[in-house]
Amino acid sequence: MNLERCTQTCLCQIRHQPKWVVLTGGPGAGKTAVLELARRTFCQHVVILPEAASVVLRCEMLHSSEPSAKRAAQRVIYQLQWECEELLRAEPSGLIVCDRGLLDGIAYWPKGEQDFLKSLKVKKEVLLNRYDAIIHLRTPSLEQGYNHVNPVRLETAQQAAQIDQSILEIWQDHPQRYVVESQDQFQKKAAEVLGILASLVPDCCQPQ
Repeated sequence: MNLERCTQTCLCQIRHQPKWVVLTGGPGAGKTAVLELARRTFCQHVVILPEAASVVLRCEMLHSSEPSAKRAAQRVIYQLQWECEELLRAEPSGLIVCDRGLLDGIAYWPKGEQDFLKSLKVKKEVLLNRYDAIIHLRTPSLEQGYNHVNPVRLETAQQAAQIDQSILEIWQDHPQRYVVESQDQFQKKAAEVLGILASLVPDCCQPQ
């Protein structure tokens, strides 16, 4: 799990106080594709923290449908992301984009939000306050092109829609949340997300 730095060159020498952004949404929403476009669009002062779940769920033991295994998987994902975020606190970048946020695990937790927070001994407002903005990409319907070609994506279109709705509700109390609806042309959806990210990047680091 390596930090990904965007590739465009920027002459800015300012040591920034970064804004923290979560890019979230249900399975198949297009986060991976959008993050790749962002990596090519923005300068090296925009960094991307990859999805912890994609690393953790390569372990077959954690793919069990047993509630105990689901809880174990989400605890490991949470702890990995928390530690990676803490390591980035000294990062002088202009924008840090997290592929999912620490509250996303609630959508996969067997007993719901309160049990998740109790198990991890954390308050929801503490996790909400870690991030400056939330960008939620809605999962497309089967008709709009939902697929599960990702090897760690196991959900049907119906299950993906349920997870997407759960994540939407989880972050609804964040004061700066953007919801990007699915469209028939993914390019329009991606352009909307890139526009939001550009609005959060420092003026000196705007894409050319």
